[in-house]
Amino acid sequence: MSSHGDPIPMTSRPCGPLTGHAEVPGDKSISHRSLILGAMAVGETRITGLLEGQDVLDTARAMRAFGAEVTDHGGGSWSVHGVGVGGFAEPETVIDCGNSGTGVRLIMGAMATSPITATFTGDASLNGRPMARVTDPLALFGCQTVGREGGRLPMTLVGAADPLPVRYVVPVPSAQVKSAVLLAGLNAPGETVVIEQEATRDHTERMLAGFGAQISTELTDEGRVITLKGQPELSPQVIDVPRDPSSAAFPVCAALIVPGSDVLVPGIGLNPTRAGLFTTLREMGADLTYENPREEGGEPVADLRARFSPDMKGIEVPPARAASMIDEYPVLSVVASFAAGVTHMGGVKELRVKESDRIDAMAVGLRANGITVDEGPDWWAVTGLGHGNVAGGATCASHLDHRIAMSFLILGMAANAPVSVDDGGPIATSFPIFEGLMGALGADLVRASA
Repeated sequence: MSSHGDPIPMTSRPCGPLTGHAEVPGDKSISHRSLILGAMAVGETRITGLLEGQDVLDTARAMRAFGAEVTDHGGGSWSVHGVGVGGFAEPETVIDCGNSGTGVRLIMGAMATSPITATFTGDASLNGRPMARVTDPLALFGCQTVGREGGRLPMTLVGAADPLPVRYVVPVPSAQVKSAVLLAGLNAPGETVVIEQEATRDHTERMLAGFGAQISTELTDEGRVITLKGQPELSPQVIDVPRDPSSAAFPVCAALIVPGSDVLVPGIGLNPTRAGLFTTLREMGADLTYENPREEGGEPVADLRARFSPDMKGIEVPPARAASMIDEYPVLSVVASFAAGVTHMGGVKELRVKESDRIDAMAVGLRANGITVDEGPDWWAVTGLGHGNVAGGATCASHLDHRIAMSFLILGMAANAPVSVDDGGPIATSFPIFEGLMGALGADLVRASA
């Protein structure tokens, strides 16, 4: 069942060339952070290009529950009148974060050092995901938590009345954990230090600096040492959200595998901590070029042009690249199915605790469509058949996971027979215009009755 209603079965049929401009929505990571930091600033933050998917709308609703005035002005234009660092009010109701692991973990961090209590829940997928990776470091500040067995939602957090600054080494590469600790550190005295041994997306650090926090990053033998001075007064900002590279992955990858395709995806954020997929595709031999490179809102941006690439080869994807493309491995595995030879993806155990076990979900679905997939706890390998040799024809389970659903629909555009998903409803959490956008390019997507 979809996270917000009845299941929406969908089928993707083999189609002709995909052509045109694909204007994907705003970056989900930056959208979440814009709302949260806007709520922690003093004054009005104005945001344009906000992703209006369900995940971000749930975060906007949560910020209202904590006392911020959040207004939708239409067309992706929003404003947030913040309450200041430490100014969150205690919510009157349970905070429902829907399907969003990013939303709930960042919001937990933002409230953990305020003397208030809040209870968090989500849909069936989110309530099955582990939260201890965030609540453990938040406990170091003095935050208390009570949740279900295994550290799962629903969960109540009692914020620290007298928070302590912390020094925390992130045990696994996770921008969500790093960001939760930094947001908690905003309302702690002194300096909070986060150390990550592998670089993860750095939107939080960039945006904290933009809002006026004193934050620095130093490369040492320990890794990236991020130091934040607590209890600043954050200044409101004007934010133009770049378009989401994780959403851009779907029209880009579709264009690479559908014969005759030529698609331009304008204004995509190419932050080095997010652009690993595009580097990988080019190494595989994809005809993928960056046009009009520029900087917007402190983030590198370019227009991506993707053309049909029938001669791609399987490669060994460096494990060190995993953090910069963790959400894109499902659709990469689809492209790998149409490449020649084995694409091996290692260092990806994080995929097993996303909205679903993404390695298992993709492996089962790809096998049903005629693809050989091998897997282990921290790796998987797809043996590509080359252009024109992917059978298709199967119905795949989405597991309430938007990226799994979209990936299999991309597969159906280039396979020899249609590919279906049992529920396309979760797509709305991150890419609400996916159907219309892909259809305008030439894709043949249809909904069926449940």
